[in-house]
Parts: sequence; C-alpha cells; structure tokens
Amino acid sequence: MAGDPIFNVEFRSDGVCVGKLRNEITNEALRPFKVKRTLATDEGRFQGGEDTAPTPLEYFLTGLVGCLMTQIRVFAKKLAIDVSDIEVGCSAKWVAVPDPVGPYQARPAGFEISIALSSEAPAEKVKDLIAASKRACFVEATLAQANDVKHSLRINDGEAVDI
Repeated sequence: MAGDPIFNVEFRSDGVCVGKLRNEITNEALRPFKVKRTLATDEGRFQGGEDTAPTPLEYFLTGLVGCLMTQIRVFAKKLAIDVSDIEVGCSAKWVAVPDPVGPYQARPAGFEISIALSSEAPAEKVKDLIAASKRACFVEATLAQANDVKHSLRINDGEAVDI
C-alpha cells in the first residue's frame, strides 16, 4: 500500500547556550542510521551576536538545498537517468511583524527553488525525476504542509508542562 512506511526517520537535537547568542546543538540520528554531531549557531551583529558560526536560517536553507540535491542524485541513479552538473538555488524571504509580547513575529514570505542540470534523458523523464525528488526531500516535505509543533517548558527544577 502506498501509505505504508518503507523506513522511519528520527532525530533528536539538544542545544545549550555558550556565548552571547552562540549555541551548540548536538544532533543525534536515531533511525534509520545512527550518528551524533555537534554544530554551532550564532547570530550576526545585527541581532546582537558575534558572527562566530552560521545562523540557524543558514543551516535551514543548507538543509533544504542539500536535501533536494541529494534526492535528485539518489533518485537519478535508482531511475537510471543520467544527470550531471546539478545546481540548486533557493531564494527565501521572511518578514518580521509586530508581536503583542516579544519584539516581533517571524513570517515566511516565500521560497523559490531553481534547479539546473545536464541530462541526455527526455525532458519529461527529468521532470518526473525532479517531482519524485521534491516529494522525497524531507525538508521540502516539512515546508509543504502544516505541522504540529509541540512545546514543553520546565522552569528551574520544576516539572515540565506543555505550553
């Protein structure tokens, strides 16, 4: 059946503050493979950071572009479609709007993804490859639908509560 899982993907990320706005985030892949890596983020001086590492948005866009590029290459191989010279670009825009409590709220204003590649395959096969790759990109799939994001909060040594 089309809806039955082929495999599950699960990650855990835990971050700590280590500077003005610098954070160190340990990402652990739990399924379908296991690996643990620590990445740092910071903000530029505009936000009060020290610009010592990429911003969270830079990692976000790296994930989006990198995921789609990977899926194109993986699916091209599986579908026996020869492609080369793959380039993916993304123009992403957000706006900051007033917030009743904090300084602002973030609002996405759009994403435009451009793909350029070389291939001797018929254009329709390449378009089918791209469509399949878009559907398989976990980052793009996350952006393409509403998501249920849950939060809990623990203050001091108190009990965690859903907020």
